[in-house]
Amino acid sequence: MRRQGSPPRTVSAEPLPAPGPDPATLSFDEALAELQQTVAALEAGGAPLEASLALYERGVALHERCAALLADAELRVSRLVERAGGAIEALEIKATDEG
Repeated sequence: MRRQGSPPRTVSAEPLPAPGPDPATLSFDEALAELQQTVAALEAGGAPLEASLALYERGVALHERCAALLADAELRVSRLVERAGGAIEALEIKATDEG
C-alpha cells in the first residue's frame, strides 16, 4: 500500500548479474578474486534486492569453493612432508600453527 502523497515506487530495470563459471571449476586464486569482487559489490550497495541476493548466493558458493580447496591443501600437507635426506614423515598441522 502507498501512503497518500508519496510517489509510486519504481522497479529498477537493472539486470541480474550474469552468473560466472561454475565455482567447482575455478582455481583457488580465481575463486578468491571473484569472491573479493562480489563482497565489494555487495558492500557498495545500491543493487536491487534480486541482484543482491544473487550476488550473496554466488559469494557463498565461492567461499565454499575456497574453503574446500584450502582444506584439501591442508590435508595434503599434513599427510606427507619430505624431510632432509628423503625421509617422508606425517606432519599434523593445526589452524593455529604459524610458520
